[in-house]
Amino acid sequence: MRYDLLLTGGRVLDPGGGHAGVLDIGIRAGLIAEVGPGLRREAAREVVDATGRLVTPGLVDLHTHVFGGATYWGIDPAPVAWCSGVTTWVDAGSAGAYTLDALRTAIAAHRVRVPVLLNVAGPGLAAATGEARDLDNCDTDLAIRTVEANRDLVVGIKARIDHNAVGGSGVEPLRRALAVGRACDVPVMVHIGVAPPTIGEVLPLLRPGDIVTHCASGFAHDPAALDPAVRAAYDRGVLFDVGHGAGGFAFDVLEAQLAAGMPPHTVSTDLHGRSQHGPVFDLPTTMAKLLAVGMSLDQVVAATTIAPARALALPAGSGTLRPGAPADVAVFTVEKGAFELADVHGQRRTAPLRLRNEATYLSGRPLPPALPAAPAPWIPLTDAQRAALASRERAIRALLTVPLVPPHALANQFPR
Repeated sequence: MRYDLLLTGGRVLDPGGGHAGVLDIGIRAGLIAEVGPGLRREAAREVVDATGRLVTPGLVDLHTHVFGGATYWGIDPAPVAWCSGVTTWVDAGSAGAYTLDALRTAIAAHRVRVPVLLNVAGPGLAAATGEARDLDNCDTDLAIRTVEANRDLVVGIKARIDHNAVGGSGVEPLRRALAVGRACDVPVMVHIGVAPPTIGEVLPLLRPGDIVTHCASGFAHDPAALDPAVRAAYDRGVLFDVGHGAGGFAFDVLEAQLAAGMPPHTVSTDLHGRSQHGPVFDLPTTMAKLLAVGMSLDQVVAATTIAPARALALPAGSGTLRPGAPADVAVFTVEKGAFELADVHGQRRTAPLRLRNEATYLSGRPLPPALPAAPAPWIPLTDAQRAALASRERAIRALLTVPLVPPHALANQFPR
């Protein structure tokens, strides 16, 4: 057999690999073997008909928190990954030098890829905030040694620079994060939020290739008058990441950036315990919000595949369907209509389409359905969220009782 799996007839959209159009995808030994029209079905052990579906590389979510059971914000990615198309979950600062070994152990149990941005603060995000108030936690030498000892895992540095996280430390934690980034030749992702420090203090410190997440945060920008530091950073090559989260995404701020010719370079969820049940839900929902403000589907797919892979210099082939790349593939139904979506402030916009994931393949194998975990006791939920969680669990339990049906045939039956 030439292929272990052949996906046929789907509309392939692969900005990083240069593939677009109705094509077949042959997978062998967990890698993309061939992409092209009319690949031979008789050469495959298994054939999946993707006619009428959109097929993309497995999505790369640049900002997530998957250190469940050890941090305030952490979640298990499995109940979201299998029905979202996300195969690479970048953990953005959940662990610092004190806790990275435990995160490594947790990642070993995940069925997805988890590159790590090391928190410059040693405790990471064990608590809700405040990790950089004591500068003794931000030990530059220790962070450098930790990166060097964990090059297989750590691809960058994370610093949360807002009043709650840094207190009276100001931008000093960021200066230390940048010192680690320079010493280890890795990018720094900086979270912006409630001032002080202001973005006028934070953004000028960032280098080309560093990343500012929550770039469309209503806490950080006045949509009527974008701070000049925003334009200067963008023009200098600082990467703008959406990082939706529970408080980091405002439609009017994003629209002001688009009007100024500054679309985000990457689209991520900041999925964590307080955002996964709304307003974020998953990456396809966040992608629809970018479509609602006028970005094209091609732009949004690029911003969730090849752009984040390049931003963090992930292994060759990441975020693409190039032959030889890991066979991480997402299959979606494209639903057209008028889909109303909300930002974190209740502002609403309407998307012309949305993506409903039907199958998510990691190294050529479909991710199986997974039950949602019970929310941590410190996570506040509305009655509507609790009812939705109960309904979702019942639906997945029903799917799991269906005999001899592969997971990729079940995903499109999952209620959203």
